[in-house]
Amino acid sequence: MKIVLQHLTKRYPNRNKKIKEDVVAVNDFTFEIPDGKLIGLLGPSGCGKSTTLNMICGLEKPTSGKIFFGEDDVTELPPENRGVGMVFQSYALYPHLTVLQNIIFPLQNRKGAEKMTKQEMEKAAAETARLVQIDNLLERRPSELSGGQQQRVAIARALVKRPRVLLLDEPLSNLDARLRLQTREEIRRIQQETGITTIFVTHDQEEAMSISDQIVVMEAGNVRQIDTPQKVYDDPCSLFVAKFLGTPPINVFNGSIKDEKLYVGGDCILPTPGLRSQKVTVGIRPEGFVLDPEGTLACRLNNVEVMGRDTSVVAHHDAAVSDTIRAIVPTDSDIKRNEKTIRFSVKPYKVHAFLENGDRIRLKG
Repeated sequence: MKIVLQHLTKRYPNRNKKIKEDVVAVNDFTFEIPDGKLIGLLGPSGCGKSTTLNMICGLEKPTSGKIFFGEDDVTELPPENRGVGMVFQSYALYPHLTVLQNIIFPLQNRKGAEKMTKQEMEKAAAETARLVQIDNLLERRPSELSGGQQQRVAIARALVKRPRVLLLDEPLSNLDARLRLQTREEIRRIQQETGITTIFVTHDQEEAMSISDQIVVMEAGNVRQIDTPQKVYDDPCSLFVAKFLGTPPINVFNGSIKDEKLYVGGDCILPTPGLRSQKVTVGIRPEGFVLDPEGTLACRLNNVEVMGRDTSVVAHHDAAVSDTIRAIVPTDSDIKRNEKTIRFSVKPYKVHAFLENGDRIRLKG
């Protein structure tokens, strides 16, 4: 099911009576979600991603704008008539019901031509339980399940209705790190097997990048960038997007362009033909550093952390915005730990420059 959002806006009255302007939770959101894709809504708390999800499912009414499921305008349609399955951060399971009864529950309210017999409901629930791999737990109650199993029950309950759209609002936040990894892989598998158009809300960029076909990065109610995860990571449109994506995060420096060269502090790191002299903010991805005894970027070596797959070099540069910077280099790198200074050259495609307002400058050369 294709979803089209047209100039979707949500405003709330300001609680501060001295301020007349409304609070804009979502501002002019326009986007077409292709049929059968998994889209990640990514951003910090308060950016408007959950409000957007609530408008899509009908729990919130837009101040302005339209929502289409396929060719159908569902903007004014009640939630129960939209054909939406929703999974929340809290599992919201009924503690006195078994897994089977929790999954069946949404089917019991169907009326008319959609009404199902008890046997039909149990068959649908069993098929959905197999899909999420909890068919051996149908007689248990939620208190007898792990967090990951409870979340699978919540997903099964949303899927058993055969929804046109599946909406997931921070579904992994209550799980530990290992379960988060396992469950997000399961969500991706289930989505691909069912082909249901899915919107996944999260503040965790690793989650969004790992399972989404496309990600929508939001800030303060505004959409900042929409693209494939790798494209957004490699080609951020702003400093906010560059800082929000990446683990470890991008290293940020005070810099400048002088005489068509890019400087970090007093260190010249790249030629920038055609660009005028100006102050800029420079971002360098951790994997963008290259150990080089002749490198022009000189840093004070703080620590070397061997992480198995690669090595993390923790260093200091006077122009860095934070106290330390982090470079990721191969494990077989020859690092003299007793030396106070370490030098790097940089990979040009891992270096980004930004104006004072945070907008990206395209480096040339």
